[in-house]
Amino acid sequence: MSRELWLLRHGKSDRDLAVDDFDRPLKKRGKQDLKRLSAWLLEQKLAPDYLVSSPANRALSTIKIIQQELELTELNIVQDKRIYQESIERIKGVLAECPKDAKAVLLGGHNPELEHLLINLVGVGELPDREKILPTSTLVRMNLPDDWSHLEAECATLLSISYVKQLV
Repeated sequence: MSRELWLLRHGKSDRDLAVDDFDRPLKKRGKQDLKRLSAWLLEQKLAPDYLVSSPANRALSTIKIIQQELELTELNIVQDKRIYQESIERIKGVLAECPKDAKAVLLGGHNPELEHLLINLVGVGELPDREKILPTSTLVRMNLPDDWSHLEAECATLLSISYVKQLV
């Protein structure tokens, strides 16, 4: 049996505000894109059973929108600062602490960290040839081994990359 890891880059944020990077909010377009992604997930009958997020405003707001739109209010959002501006090894530490019974873990975070993690887990040869693999509001689904305590390079199988702009 395998478990799924879903990586979700935060929605489009407002870079023009005079606030610290950590506190940057989502733009209106970012919120709309996430609602569109949520609607698509509902159509596909896909839902995570564990939510973990960077505590940065834009990432946490992203996961809260998904939680609300998918009516997952019974799931708590675990916030972990190791997802914000940290190495992939630190993020893998977060994954190692996810409950073993969680079958689909949604991790909300940032670039370049999420792209680095994705490349490490699936290998660059499995990814699309594009400048930005994870633009804002992009969802990646992959299968990983059951044991996340020591995730090796290229241990995952890419299931899909869903670009919000391509969702109908």
